[in-house]
Amino acid sequence: MLIHPWDAARDAAEWQQWLAAHDFGQLAVNGPPGEPPFVQPLHFAYDPSSGGEFGEVVTHLARPNPLWDALDARPEVLLSVVDDYAFVPGAWQAPPGTPAEHGTPTSVYAAVQLRCTARVVDDPEEKAALLNRQVGHFQPPGLSTTVAVGEAPYGRMLSGIRGVLLQVTDVRAKFKYAGHKPQEVQDRIAAGLAERGAPRDAAALATQRRRRQEA
Repeated sequence: MLIHPWDAARDAAEWQQWLAAHDFGQLAVNGPPGEPPFVQPLHFAYDPSSGGEFGEVVTHLARPNPLWDALDARPEVLLSVVDDYAFVPGAWQAPPGTPAEHGTPTSVYAAVQLRCTARVVDDPEEKAALLNRQVGHFQPPGLSTTVAVGEAPYGRMLSGIRGVLLQVTDVRAKFKYAGHKPQEVQDRIAAGLAERGAPRDAAALATQRRRRQEA
């Protein structure tokens, strides 16, 4: 992923806060030589305070998932999260004083890539603790019973899943929102997103505005 200086995260807090609210991504796993890679969509919970400098990720998958052999062979994986994206028509990007049709179309988006070392969790007690961490991230308080080995309703389901603990070893973060463009162009993009109102435009506009306010 190419990251220009104007698209880079300003500090770790920026990508960590963004990631806390964007908890669905794709886990890319390289298998043995000659085998195609696996890309697994999944929900996850990121914890910046555990697991070392860059934090750790907890998630789980069904035991019949075909990626386990690949993960055993190559535990170095990449978790990729992309969101708050929108297409920007060329006219919105036209340099000041030039015809609208001379503008270059582009995309705006946020992306965080976590390089990780994966550890599969099969111990029932550890797996239950991992699930409670993940459920605690997603479920409102009081709306889910604690997972406990041998106890209803979730204890009997533990054998059907495997936990995955991802130790984050490196992070690449990009916030591509025309930050290097003249103010007039940035204003035009913001106005275009607000007026068009496509399904993802509001999220893209919110991230663009936040970046401009923090500049």
